[in-house]
Amino acid sequence: MATFVLVPGGWRGSWTYEAVVPLLERAGHTVHALTLTGLRPDDDEATVATANLDTHAGDVLRLLDRAGVTGVTLVGHSYGGMVISAAADRAAGRVARLVHLDAYVPRHGESCWSSTTERFREVFAAGAASTGYAVRPPGDGDPRRRPHPLASFLQAVRLTGALARIPRREFVYCSGWEEGTPFADLRSRLRADPGWRVHDLPTGHDAMREAPDAVAALLLDEHDTVTARPADA
Repeated sequence: MATFVLVPGGWRGSWTYEAVVPLLERAGHTVHALTLTGLRPDDDEATVATANLDTHAGDVLRLLDRAGVTGVTLVGHSYGGMVISAAADRAAGRVARLVHLDAYVPRHGESCWSSTTERFREVFAAGAASTGYAVRPPGDGDPRRRPHPLASFLQAVRLTGALARIPRREFVYCSGWEEGTPFADLRSRLRADPGWRVHDLPTGHDAMREAPDAVAALLLDEHDTVTARPADA
């Protein structure tokens, strides 16, 4: 049986995977859904202000240490792709599979800020205007969303090349928001990279909430229920 560690995207907590977790557990797997530092309801202002990408990678690594597991599948949604990349690079071979669920796939020295589009940089800047350190959730959405530590969006990732040794690396492109996605160019880049497998899901950005059965099926390798295409196809 596999162990899944599910990392949410910006402004979200473990609750964003609440429809997927029972589907994975029902199949007999162990699942850990994280709420990252600075996004927890009881985090104080100092915690939010100082949390960065290294902090969030540390959240994942501490979980791996506590659980004492290897052969882990890390799943990151949106900003969570930055986190699982940073964590996997430092995980000393404990990660067997990366799944970037409509998520950033950074190269060394890139940040969420540098990797995204001008539209989202404007969202980050406007959202942080009132505090200077926390980005308020944009628009209408789940009331459980919380202000996101700005430093984590700005910090550049430090990668050593260890990611290339992870046996399975997958990117899930959600095609149902073509007018807004920042991941179209990334999808093209990874399709041309034989080290990656690229999947398409016809959903909006929050696939784990819109189509939890399809997301779970993909994670469980039940590819007949999703549209998938190998990177080298």
